[in-house]
Amino acid sequence: MTDFCLPDLGEGLDEAEIVAWHAGVGDRVVTDQPLVSVETDKAIVEIPSPRSGQIAKRFGEPGEVLKVGDPLVAFEDAERKDAASVVGQIPAAPPETTRIPATSAADASSIRAAPAVRRRARQLGVDLTGVASSGTHGEITLQDLEEAAGSPALGSPIHKLSGPRRTMARNMARARDEVVPATLYDDADVDHWSRDDDPTLRLLHGIAAACRAEPLLNAWHDADTGQLRVHDQIDLGIAVDTDQGLFVPVLRDIGGRADDELRAGLQRLKGDVKTRSIPPSELRGATITLSNFGMLGGRYAALVVVPPQIAILGAGRMAPRAVVADGEVRVHRVMPLSLTFDHRVITGGEAARFLAAMKDALES
Repeated sequence: MTDFCLPDLGEGLDEAEIVAWHAGVGDRVVTDQPLVSVETDKAIVEIPSPRSGQIAKRFGEPGEVLKVGDPLVAFEDAERKDAASVVGQIPAAPPETTRIPATSAADASSIRAAPAVRRRARQLGVDLTGVASSGTHGEITLQDLEEAAGSPALGSPIHKLSGPRRTMARNMARARDEVVPATLYDDADVDHWSRDDDPTLRLLHGIAAACRAEPLLNAWHDADTGQLRVHDQIDLGIAVDTDQGLFVPVLRDIGGRADDELRAGLQRLKGDVKTRSIPPSELRGATITLSNFGMLGGRYAALVVVPPQIAILGAGRMAPRAVVADGEVRVHRVMPLSLTFDHRVITGGEAARFLAAMKDALES
């Protein structure tokens, strides 16, 4: 047998997906008769037979991908000898079943579309012959297909990330690349809080107490130098959700200010964020961060630590839950807590002690 391999299809293409065979094992074909249609990322290409002969084997089925140079079909070597041994023999016309139907052959060779587009067309039940193309080289794009199918998926408006959202994207990518996160969860029984208690102030006092118990979590880590800078002052970043994106203004020295000062500082920061008048300096320098996402919803979260910080605390939604108190099951208000820390520089024990101190402060 003699193998005929997938030929070089040009334009730097090194592979193709088999779409349909036009000749089967045992069929006799003549030179230039279509053997198979294959799909590249440019279009469907019809590959003709390089010789007359009988096909002994086909390599690959529709849907399989072959590399340039891989065997495509094998011809019986005896075909030429047998044909020549009969004087005056006229090669028989190939069976009709080995030829491409006129409609499909013309359509397959004229439509330019990548394999992904063709697969999506099959999923949507769309005939590509009726889809207008907008590609640079006349190919049908995914957007052409989705629009023809009446799907809004790719016809929706595209918004370029800018401002706070671009900053958020950059910070999250940096956190993904630089931090090794781990998260601990616990619950604080806050049933004794009065209705006049300010939950945010309670959280501020709790974070201050936890930082006193485990100062290492109120620190910056410089991965380039391997240095850990532990801060005496707690400058708390407070995550604020807005229509424009996430802002994290910094409330300075939460451990050294009176409640009235903290309340005033919080209101000012939130007001400045809302009006987009907050100075850039007030968005920098946080030593640890609080995300009070429970005001919106959710109980626990694996939060994201943005370097050089090494810890972020999350407060979930307060709600009545069953607890065991004094040996009895009772319904108390409970605040879920989530502490995510950079495990490169903070041990699980240090994080656990920080979270325990936070819980104690909230429950006292």
